[in-house]
Amino acid sequence: MMDQLLPVIFMIGVLLLVLPAFLQSNSKLKQFLTNLTVWIVIVLIILTIMYIFKNKY
Repeated sequence: MMDQLLPVIFMIGVLLLVLPAFLQSNSKLKQFLTNLTVWIVIVLIILTIMYIFKNKY
């Protein structure tokens, strides 16, 4: 249970640190959606790598 909870806590912490500056710098909708898409891709890559290493070992 702790193995699954700790990465989620870290991801939420990073989100809380980055979110205010992210929202402030993305006042235009198109720029906001572009940057949001980049962040979603980054999070999906990290989660995929975590899933692969968890199932490998």
